[in-house]
Amino acid sequence: MGKRGQPPALSEAQLEIMNVVWDQGETTVAEVWNVLSAGRSVARNTVQTLMTRLEEKGWLRHRAEGQTFYYRAAHARQATVGRLVQRLVDTAFAGSRSGLMLALLEGRGITADEAQRIREMIDQAEKKS
Repeated sequence: MGKRGQPPALSEAQLEIMNVVWDQGETTVAEVWNVLSAGRSVARNTVQTLMTRLEEKGWLRHRAEGQTFYYRAAHARQATVGRLVQRLVDTAFAGSRSGLMLALLEGRGITADEAQRIREMIDQAEKKS
């Protein structure tokens, strides 16, 4: 475990698997493989190995039903993504949240609806402070 009892950082492939697990709630290796292989070529054994390692590192838990293991996330998506974003802000933008926002806005642009939603989120965040 890393800082404050958190498991080690996730690689891109591990995060991809965790997103499937978070979406499914509880899932098997075969179900994760089906989702991932629909988008790209990936070996089922690779998915199984990655999920075993995710469990060893504290990201997943499982329960057995006969020969089938059902996996679930040991850590919530929102908290995990929050830590990933904070690490990105700290390392890539020297702690500048506005630098991150500028990079996002310049890189992809936003629709009018997205801009309105962002304004509402900023207003809510200011009220909480």
